[in-house]
Amino acid sequence: MNQRVRDDWLHSKDRYDKIGRYIRQQIRFTTPFGDGEGELPVEAGRYRLIWAPVCPWAHRSVIVRKLLGLEDVISLGTLDPKRPEDNKGDWAFTLDPEGRDPVLGVKYLNELYLNADPNYDKRATVPALVDVTTKKVVNNDYWNLTIYYETKFKKFHKPGAPDLYPEELREDIDALNEIIYHEVNNGVYRAGFAKSQQAYEEAYDTVFARLDWLEERLENRRYLFGDRITESDVRLYVTLARFDCAYYNAFRVNRNRIRDYKNLWAYARDLYSIDAFGGTTDFDAIKKHYHLDCQIDNIYSIIPKGPEIESWRLPHGRERLDGTGYITD
Repeated sequence: MNQRVRDDWLHSKDRYDKIGRYIRQQIRFTTPFGDGEGELPVEAGRYRLIWAPVCPWAHRSVIVRKLLGLEDVISLGTLDPKRPEDNKGDWAFTLDPEGRDPVLGVKYLNELYLNADPNYDKRATVPALVDVTTKKVVNNDYWNLTIYYETKFKKFHKPGAPDLYPEELREDIDALNEIIYHEVNNGVYRAGFAKSQQAYEEAYDTVFARLDWLEERLENRRYLFGDRITESDVRLYVTLARFDCAYYNAFRVNRNRIRDYKNLWAYARDLYSIDAFGGTTDFDAIKKHYHLDCQIDNIYSIIPKGPEIESWRLPHGRERLDGTGYITD
């Protein structure tokens, strides 16, 4: 993507402040799920989750969907990791036969947004939850979507599904999620899309200060809240999985790789060993998107060969942490 096309994609004036800090587009469809008036009905087979494996916000929706056993409740549509050349603000279903989603019958994600709002003029984003009866996007609230899966869709959870959002930890999880989002998840984008040296360095310093803090937090606990996986672990994992193969060079957050951290690297491999995490992580798609669509100086469209995936399968040793700081043998 050359500089002109990339600037066309990030064209809205309200997306940068006067210092050149990147400001993420606001969520458009936020109607909650529930039984109340005006809420989205919680029904099996009613919705289709549209995702692109490259997107961290969409990836965490897919991880939680699989962890909770909602695959037969909410169907899944997958977009090409490379945006269509004629519209960098859209996503295409070119991986499907005839380039159309087999359930919704559309070629581009934006068609589903326009079905919901004919005047929609923002970027079409993932995750997008679509009502298959109307072919309209009804929710693209990446912040709350996984929490809806964990709470409102509880009656559809598989037997033995983990409680990713336990009531006794919700206040603490919400607080940590805020930190992870602003300083890690979105922090790398604020560095990568910065339009000034000052904005870039502010974001860069924030990202690594928080990663250093997380490295310490994970010294004596297997997961962020001890011996159980929570919503917060899902949110952190999706950035860790993309860091070395995409953000480190494409977004210039290059002080350390995740594999340079003892605890964060082992923690990431621990989660990767779980099928809902590792089985939904597509490193080839991630590298293709970030280096062809996001790295503006890649004029020859070269996709990095590494890092090698085998290192993600090395023993992590995290099972010896019991969540209290003690090592068990």
